[in-house]
Amino acid sequence: MVLYYAIFNPEGTQFNISFPDLPELFTSGADMSDALHMAKDALEGYLLWLEDEKEAFPPASEYDEISPSKGDLLIPIEANLEVARLKENTKMIKKTLTIPNYVNALAEKEGINFSQTLTEVLKEKLQIH
Repeated sequence: MVLYYAIFNPEGTQFNISFPDLPELFTSGADMSDALHMAKDALEGYLLWLEDEKEAFPPASEYDEISPSKGDLLIPIEANLEVARLKENTKMIKKTLTIPNYVNALAEKEGINFSQTLTEVLKEKLQIH
């Protein structure tokens, strides 16, 4: 895990996001939930790019070393580069599984997509998105 602080600058319901230790990295979000997602996505993408370019990560500041402007929010953003790198490979693989017959019958009757459902449940269980 890598952690950098982001500055969330509110503009109405939107947030503009910058990273004091990564001055070339900016993103934004439509609301707080979207902004948090976008900040994590931008940070992971940028750090993976630095890895690919064989560039060292800039040192991360401590919380008390950053002074956001009045009204701005200072929020820690974690990047799990191992998971982010794995997510880059979106190739689908075939898995064989065993489930009870009655579950299979009911799921087929409801038109449930087994691959999609298994993927959703595994992502939730692994706490990845």
